[in-house]
Amino acid sequence: MHTLYDTLATLHIDVDEVEHEAVTTVEAAQFVKMLIDGVGVKNLLLCNTRGDYYLVMLDEDKRADLKELARIVHSGRLSFANADQLHAVLGLEPGSVTPLAVINDANHAVTVLIDRALVGNRLLVHPLTNTRTMAIDYDDLIRFLDATGHTPIPF
Repeated sequence: MHTLYDTLATLHIDVDEVEHEAVTTVEAAQFVKMLIDGVGVKNLLLCNTRGDYYLVMLDEDKRADLKELARIVHSGRLSFANADQLHAVLGLEPGSVTPLAVINDANHAVTVLIDRALVGNRLLVHPLTNTRTMAIDYDDLIRFLDATGHTPIPF
């Protein structure tokens, strides 16, 4: 199994990365933007009663409209995945949700949804832990998602 960093290297994706104290919310992570250049991203793992999972990426200043997202993916009611689901599906702890975690989704249980407002930006995401932040270009993130079999749905 490839590690995250092996996969990024194989795909020739250059990233910048900084280490910092653990952050679990967008608000708590604001100081990171003084350490590394990029756009803050809010990442959410949502699920429905059928057991479908959706990793939603949106600009950090936006609120997720769960009804609209459910309509986009033709799902019933969506809710936030709990800590056990987050760990089982993506191998993450709460506060560490990141699109890069699809590397742990060998069963392709997760569908990625990405806010069109993020197109063309350098995005700040966690590299599987909330004590580090990585800056990755949007197009490189899309290449990474495609390579892992998680081609995103824009919204």
